[in-house]
Amino acid sequence: MAHCISAEAEKILDKEFPVLDKGFVRLVDYLGSDERVVQSARVSYGEGTKSYREDAGLIDYLLRNRHTSPFEQVALTFHVKMPIFVARQWVRHRTARLNEISGRYSVMKDDFYLPAAGDIAPQSSDNRQGRSEAALPPDQAEAFRSAFSAEQRRSYEEYSRLIASGLARELARINLPLSLYTEMYWQIDLHNLFHFLELRLGPHAQKEIRLYAEVLLDISRRVAPRCCESFERHVLGGVNFSKDELVEIKRRLSGGGESLLDDRALSRLEEKLK
Repeated sequence: MAHCISAEAEKILDKEFPVLDKGFVRLVDYLGSDERVVQSARVSYGEGTKSYREDAGLIDYLLRNRHTSPFEQVALTFHVKMPIFVARQWVRHRTARLNEISGRYSVMKDDFYLPAAGDIAPQSSDNRQGRSEAALPPDQAEAFRSAFSAEQRRSYEEYSRLIASGLARELARINLPLSLYTEMYWQIDLHNLFHFLELRLGPHAQKEIRLYAEVLLDISRRVAPRCCESFERHVLGGVNFSKDELVEIKRRLSGGGESLLDDRALSRLEEKLK
């Protein structure tokens, strides 16, 4: 196989893309590109076609039919700075390799995430794990921001005092809040990156990690644009239906019969069809 170079990816290597108030994403390195996916697929499928259009068609075919191994031939390494609560969601995706800064070896920086006023909202009434789409009034939001900031300052001052007193770093850190920024090097193949993006770009993902996912996707487009285009068309822009939902869709298209779905299942189907 030929060594794959993406001119667009080369332009942004080590460039910081800001996220949130103090975070960032950097593309540190990459292995492979669209061409690597096509090359590895042709080992199985034969020489096949080689034009740009035909290569894109092959990538579409592979992605639609879940032939995932060619996408695993492409790997991206990112340097990411994020709040700890985002990192804890991030590492739920276990099919990656990472090294995170250690508070046992290093004194943690005085970097905390402070949400913008427009992102401070009450608990959602219909989503047990998320916030409402409507932000709080500005005066209430600012009051919460002040409370966050004061607690962060107090926490870091106490941490610094414990460090100065000679307490072990691994103990001094234990009361630091989830809003503290951490950093990691994160390497993942394209197939598993697409799975990460499918979940973390979804409407139920927390806004803060969605913002990171948007930057990751934009960077990935520089490395493998045709693969990302196919992913956006068939996965992000696509919908999966259950067996019962397909029966209901066929019933509607044929214009007859009685629905077999209960009210809740019908409601879920209507959401997908919007």
